[in-house]
Amino acid sequence: MITLKSPSEIDRMREAGRIVAKTIRLCAASIVPGKTTLLEIDALGRSIIEGEGAVPSFLGYRGYPNSICLSVNEMVVHGIPDDRVLQEGDILDIDVGACVDGFHADACWTYPIGEVNAETRRLLNVTRESLFQGLAKAKPGNRVEDISATIQRYAERNGYGIVRELVGHGIGRSVHEEPSVPNYGKPGKGPVLQAGMTICVEPMVNMGTHRIKELADGWTIVTADSKYSAHYEHTILITPSGFDILTKEPDRSENHDLE
Repeated sequence: MITLKSPSEIDRMREAGRIVAKTIRLCAASIVPGKTTLLEIDALGRSIIEGEGAVPSFLGYRGYPNSICLSVNEMVVHGIPDDRVLQEGDILDIDVGACVDGFHADACWTYPIGEVNAETRRLLNVTRESLFQGLAKAKPGNRVEDISATIQRYAERNGYGIVRELVGHGIGRSVHEEPSVPNYGKPGKGPVLQAGMTICVEPMVNMGTHRIKELADGWTIVTADSKYSAHYEHTILITPSGFDILTKEPDRSENHDLE
């Protein structure tokens, strides 16, 4: 069932979103190529979330062992932090959830580690822009797949693969609620968007094939052809006139603006 959020519930989600955005920004700013490990980033993320009086949404969720998801290069989502050292030329998805007084927010941003090549920069640019192209369709009266189809069209027009098995979702009292928000679809399909809905829109775009596979750890999803993947996500509120981002864009100099 899709639940519409009350003003007080939205306030709690907005605070959770602020903490998510702060955590992503500070974790990204902490990275030194050749020195910083994924476990160090995870520990920092947990300390920020808990220091703000929130709870990491992912810690223990369905058995997930860490506080944030960190996915490197060909990892699409759900990477488990370990002692891997990030290197110049890598890309890193920092996926964070936080819970404030029983309500969650969730976001992800992909960052280049040091200098990356033009092909990789283009993947980041297109994936980020596909998110905002989709969000432009988020308003009452439109349907979920108006967002989905717009994301798919933009990414595929640029020559990339859209992951199909993993989707965006509703969010609120639970990290994952109805409705599902695919990154592919047909305009005019899916549930009608209504003011008070809170959803996560999160394109996962692969440099090559859209196909993916799960690693033996039961969590990490990687591209089937080992090419890079990027992931951007915001939690949004559907308002009477459009949408409001509850997880504001992390304040980072590399915005990956389209060239």
